[in-house]
Amino acid sequence: MANGDLLTLAEVTARFSRGPQTGVFTDGGSVPNPGPGGWGAVYVVEGEIIGQAYGHDPDTTNNRMELTALIEACDLVPEGESMTVYSDSNLAVQSMNDWAPGWMERGWKRKTGPIKNLELIQELYYKLEGRPELTLRWIKAHDGSLWNEYADSLANAWRRDQV
Repeated sequence: MANGDLLTLAEVTARFSRGPQTGVFTDGGSVPNPGPGGWGAVYVVEGEIIGQAYGHDPDTTNNRMELTALIEACDLVPEGESMTVYSDSNLAVQSMNDWAPGWMERGWKRKTGPIKNLELIQELYYKLEGRPELTLRWIKAHDGSLWNEYADSLANAWRRDQV
């Protein structure tokens, strides 16, 4: 959340304007961690919202919500359309881009122990494998990027009276 605020979507769009204007932007979190949490994803082309989704889980973790947001984000983009999917979770991005191919080759095992959130890691990995037109990229959290802040607002909608 920007400056610790629980901004509504209207407040986010009034306050922020920087950052990429095309892509799917995702966020997830829980308060406390672990605890209740939410996720959000917004699909934007040239500054126009094409679609968005968000949800809540009463008992979860930050990482589970980040992965859920990415899974849902893939479904917002029509098949065959090239698009960048942004996440401010370096762990989620590295898991998919760097580590998951090796884990899959080793039968979904890590050299150092079990893979946390394996079912979500596998679901996202196979979804991205089937959608080579989607590129997963890290974006810095809470730096004033409009659509990343918007995704954060969606992920925290469960904590407010209005979206």
